Amino acid sequence: MLKEFKGYHNGVDFGGWLSQCNHTKERYDNFIVEADFEAASKWGIDHVRVPIDYNLVETESGEYKEEGFKYIQNAIDWCGKYGLNMVLDLHKTYGFSFDKGEGEKGFFEEESYQERFYKLWENLATRYSKYADRVCFELLNEVTAAEYSDTWNRISTTCIKRIRAISKDVKILIGGYWNNSAATVKFLPDPVDENVVYNFHNYDPIVFTHQGAYWIDGMPHDLRVDENTSFGEMKAILEKYVPQMANGFDIVGREDRVLDAEYFKEVFAEPVRIAEERGCALYCGEYGVIEHAKPADKLAWYKAIHEAFEYYNIGRATWNYKEMDFGITNPELDDIREELVKYF
Repeated sequence: MLKEFKGYHNGVDFGGWLSQCNHTKERYDNFIVEADFEAASKWGIDHVRVPIDYNLVETESGEYKEEGFKYIQNAIDWCGKYGLNMVLDLHKTYGFSFDKGEGEKGFFEEESYQERFYKLWENLATRYSKYADRVCFELLNEVTAAEYSDTWNRISTTCIKRIRAISKDVKILIGGYWNNSAATVKFLPDPVDENVVYNFHNYDPIVFTHQGAYWIDGMPHDLRVDENTSFGEMKAILEKYVPQMANGFDIVGREDRVLDAEYFKEVFAEPVRIAEERGCALYCGEYGVIEHAKPADKLAWYKAIHEAFEYYNIGRATWNYKEMDFGITNPELDDIREELVKYF
């Protein structure tokens, strides 16, 4: 039986606030405010995931910025006020970003960058592990290439042990390469202790959830795919426009099928088995559908993946509360939002 990740059953990401942004005071002060925490709490969720970049709390030379830590404290305080738990997610560290456009490089090769990463987490743990009953730590967002896997396993294990010297009970999330793919959970190291949680992301099938995505090489910006498009048709679209992603979509024996809960149950089956065997909880830190999809199709996708999450009792947070190409608060969802949030 899958271990429960208590307090983190269903949530929403607050991406774009303290991460993936222009890192200005104006952005920090206005993109997400206390009222957003209150509004999200009324959706029936139990937590929020708050991504941060190292730029928020570090200068390029590695000096800490006290004003940046204050925004993290605000998030923790507002979560407490509105009855929410919180995942503190380091979305970008010095020397690595999942987004190649960021230009960060060297983290997996330079020990000095890794030491900086450890020290940042020791700093965060010193400040915030006193909230371990309602705040957990996610070490790093979406490690990319398979070649980083072994190095990342070493780094993450070392980092957990250094955090444990400060806090024994704070929950710590780790995800695998291929952008936290469910298929790479099996390559994660055995959990250091009972308070480690395996983390994955899900945007399957990518041709549906990222239809028209401008940041994917080869993806036509006007491409549209609906919920009734067969898997065979989706595969053909990938092979034509985005062949680098086609191998990741396994349709053998289900070419004529369309999106449904059984598909997601199949995708989740292996990571669930791995987590059960290793005695740790499993969490999906991101899932969602791009704003280009028809609202009705987006709702159908959420219903299907929600059924699979509930079937296995997997905790999760949907991407994204506001804007960032996936915004739940976007105007086009006004007519379905009340129903949509039931399937978080």
